[in-house]
Amino acid sequence: MSSIIITGASRGIGYEAAKVLSREGHTVIALARNKAKLEGLAKACEDNKGKLHALPYDLTSQSTTELVTAVKKLVPQVDVLINNAGTLINKPFAEIKQEELNTIYDVNVFAPFRLIQALLPMMKAGSHILNISSMGGFQGSAKFAGLSAYSSSKGALATLSECLAEEFSGLNISVNCLCLGAVQTEMLEQAFPRFKAPFSAAEMGGFVSDFAVNGHKYFNGKVLPVSLSTP
Repeated sequence: MSSIIITGASRGIGYEAAKVLSREGHTVIALARNKAKLEGLAKACEDNKGKLHALPYDLTSQSTTELVTAVKKLVPQVDVLINNAGTLINKPFAEIKQEELNTIYDVNVFAPFRLIQALLPMMKAGSHILNISSMGGFQGSAKFAGLSAYSSSKGALATLSECLAEEFSGLNISVNCLCLGAVQTEMLEQAFPRFKAPFSAAEMGGFVSDFAVNGHKYFNGKVLPVSLSTP
């Protein structure tokens, strides 16, 4: 069984993926800012085979040194890192303020960048880093007005994944990126109000959890679209 860290675990796909991984017997460290929702996740996983540790943490403001110290108290190494946390703004390009742009990139790009740097010494050969991007950040996909900040940040995360796969090849650490299409979550409602997605958060959480554990056996340095619809 693996030691797995997943960010953005307080709701949506991250919440559901964490539950699946814990149920399958893995040791899961669930990160999110919302302490109450994380505690609810931990309670929902109490009877699972694996141990789920709820670790409230703000990736944009707290020290990564502090996080690594906390992680080392729970697991000796990190086998899988799932950078799932993300944020979105739906706003015309000309009206986006600098602080809003900073927030989008801090959560969607800079936080995963810093987290990978911090946890890399705890990752051994055979480990897997899985970055969760969006079809909005997949080159050549349909783009939508109002999502320039979000989609461009997710495109940056996808390219970062390709770069790190090459950089970590000598360490035998795999890096992949899933560009998810429409999933019925709060974030989708924010981007596309009243749109009915083909997947529930639980369904996509199951897919993400399986890919996180097994995908690196078949892929490395890949940016893979996971979508049935537009959006």
